[in-house]
Amino acid sequence: MLLAGTYEKQVFGYRLKPTKTDPETGGLTLTRHFTHAQHRAPVTCAALAGPIGATGAGDDTIRSYDMPSQAQLGLCPNNPATPSSLAFYTPAGLSFPRNLLSGNADGSICIFDADPFVHLITLNIHRRAVNDLAVHSSGKLALSVGADRCLAITNLVRGRRSYHGGIGKEASLVKFIGDEEKFFMVQDSNVGIHSTEDARLVAEFESPKRIHSAAPGEHGLLFTGGEDRNITAWDTSSGKAAYCIEGAHSTRVKGIVVLTRNGANGDDDHPYLLASGSSDGIIRVWDVRNASKEKPNPLAEVNLKSRLTCLAGSTFKCEYNASR
Repeated sequence: MLLAGTYEKQVFGYRLKPTKTDPETGGLTLTRHFTHAQHRAPVTCAALAGPIGATGAGDDTIRSYDMPSQAQLGLCPNNPATPSSLAFYTPAGLSFPRNLLSGNADGSICIFDADPFVHLITLNIHRRAVNDLAVHSSGKLALSVGADRCLAITNLVRGRRSYHGGIGKEASLVKFIGDEEKFFMVQDSNVGIHSTEDARLVAEFESPKRIHSAAPGEHGLLFTGGEDRNITAWDTSSGKAAYCIEGAHSTRVKGIVVLTRNGANGDDDHPYLLASGSSDGIIRVWDVRNASKEKPNPLAEVNLKSRLTCLAGSTFKCEYNASR
C-alpha cells in the first residue's frame, strides 16, 4: 500500500496489484484505492503502518485512515500547530500500530493513541519547528531534528526530553537504520550515519545536490533522492555509493519508500521493491535487485496529476474487492 499527499490538499491511497495482462509492467500495477479531499490546506506529511495511515496538513489537522476499508478513522482538529512529520509506533509482533507521533511547526511533539484516535499528550521539545522524527522499535525513545539546528532524544516512557544538543547545521531528516544501532541525519546534501548509543558519527557521504527523501533498505543500504532527480543507494558502512538510478524522475524526488519482499524460502517470487514519488505527481515502483548492473525500468507507474508533497508505504496486503 502507498499513501500520498499533495499540495492540492488531496490524499491518495494506492495498491500494488499483480497483473498478468501487461507483461511490460513486470506483473504489477498501481491501482487507486481511494481519494480523500478533507484537508483544507496542502498536505505536509504522511505515515503508514500496517493497515493504518495518517496525514497532516497546513490546516493544523491530522487525519487517520483504515486503508483496506478506505474509511477515515479520526480527526484531530486542535493540533497545536501544523504537523511537519508523522511516525507510528507498532509493538513487535503486531500489525496494528499502538501510537502515532506528530512533530509540529511550533517545536512540539504530540502523542496519540492509534485506536481509538485520541490525543494523549503534547511535549515541548524544540525551540523551533520539528523537521522530522523517528520512533525506536522499543517504543521507549524518539529522535527528532528541528529548525533550531538541534537533535533531540525524547524519553517516551517518562514523557520528557532527555537530550537536546546543537548539530551545527539544520537537519531535515532523521531515521533509524536496520537493527537500530545506528541512525542517519540529512543536512542539505550531506548524510551522517551515527551510533544510536552515543550519537557518534561513524560515516558520512555527500550527494551532488540537496536531498529531500531517504529510506533505509536491506543489507546496510540507504536510498536517497532529491534535487538531482536520481535515486542513489549508499553503503552506510563505507559511505560510498553502491549504485544510482540516474534520471529516475524528471523533477525532484520528494518521497522514497522501501517495500522489501523476501520469499519464505529465498525464492524469486517476491522482488525487492522501491517506490519513489516526484514533485510533478509521478509515482514509480522499481525492482532494484539488478540496479547495480543496469538501469531498471519502472515496474509500475501512476500520475497523480497533482503536486506530490509526501509519500508513505506499507507491505500490508490489502485484499481487492472486485465489486468496487
